[in-house]
Amino acid sequence: MSFTIIEQATPRLHRSELAVPGSKPHLFEKAARSAADAVFLDCEDAVAPDDKEQARRNIVAALNDIDWGRKTVMVRINGLDTHYMYRDVIDIVEACPRLDMILIPKVGVAADVYAVDMLVTQIETAKRRSKRIGFEALIETALGMTNVEAIAQSSKRLESMSFGIADFAASTRARTTSIGGVHPDSAVLSDPDANDQRQVFWTDPWHSAQARMLVACRAYGLRPVDGPFGNFTDPDGFVSAARRAAVLGYEGKWVIHPSQIELANRVYTPSDAEVTQARRILEAMAQARQQGLGAVSLDGRLIDTVNIRMAESLIAKADTIALAPSPAGRAVG
Repeated sequence: MSFTIIEQATPRLHRSELAVPGSKPHLFEKAARSAADAVFLDCEDAVAPDDKEQARRNIVAALNDIDWGRKTVMVRINGLDTHYMYRDVIDIVEACPRLDMILIPKVGVAADVYAVDMLVTQIETAKRRSKRIGFEALIETALGMTNVEAIAQSSKRLESMSFGIADFAASTRARTTSIGGVHPDSAVLSDPDANDQRQVFWTDPWHSAQARMLVACRAYGLRPVDGPFGNFTDPDGFVSAARRAAVLGYEGKWVIHPSQIELANRVYTPSDAEVTQARRILEAMAQARQQGLGAVSLDGRLIDTVNIRMAESLIAKADTIALAPSPAGRAVG
C-alpha cells in the first residue's frame, strides 16, 4: 500500500438511487416507503422552469413532514450556471435538518463543488448544525470527465459520484439510441471463417468513461454510482447495464421508475454463493497464518492478502444489507 492513506467516505448503502421530481409531491410518500436505498428529490432537469419554485417548496415540506426512516435522502439542486441554484441550497438546507446529501449536477471543475461547500458550510455554521451534509457529484459532461480526478479531491463532503450518461452522451456528441443503452454501430467484426462468414460482437460505448470515473472514486474513497437506464419497460436491458457496471466495481445505479428498484438491489447485493466463498477465503487465510504462511491454495487457486481485502469488503456490504430495515411499503407507478 502507498504511504498516502485516503480517508473513506461516510459509508451508506447505495444499491439503488431513486429519482423523484420535486414537482410531483404525490410520489414522495411512495418513494419513502419504497425499497430504494437512496432517494433524490429533484429540482433540476425533471422540473420545468415555471415549476422550480413550487418544487422547492414541495421538497422542503416533504423533508420535514414525511418519515423517511433510515433511507438516505438527497436533493438534486439546479446547476451552478442557473439563478435557481443558490435559492435551492439556502431554502432547503436552512429549513431541512433531515437532508443527508446534495446532488450537484453537471460538475465540470473542482471549484464547482467548492462553491456549494462554501455555501452549505456557512448555513450549517449559522444554524449550529452538528450533522454534516454530504455531496454527490454528477459527472455528465466532457469537462467533468476531464477533471474527474480533481473533482474527486474537491471537498471533504464529497461521498460519491454518479455517471450521468444522457448528458454525457450529449456533451460528447455521441450517437446513441437510448439513455444507458448500447448501439448497434458500436461493434467489432470477427475475422472471416472458412465459409467467409463473420460474426458481429457489440461493444459497450460507455465502458471507458465509466471505468475512468470508477477509478477516480476508488482512488479517493468515494462511492461510484451508475446513472439511469431510460427504458423502464425493458427490465432485461436494465439488468444487463447494471451488471456491466457492477462488474467494474460500481456500488449501485440510479432508478427512474419503481419497477427498477428491486432489479438494482438484486444486482448490487452479493449472492449467497459469493458471501459463502468470501467466508471460506477468510477461514483459509486464518489457518494459513496459524501455520506461518502468507498465501494458501483454495479450490485449486492461490489466495493471499489481496483476497482477504476483497472478501472482507464483500462481507461488510452483505452485513450492511442484512441490517437494513425493510421498507414500510412498496412504491407503485
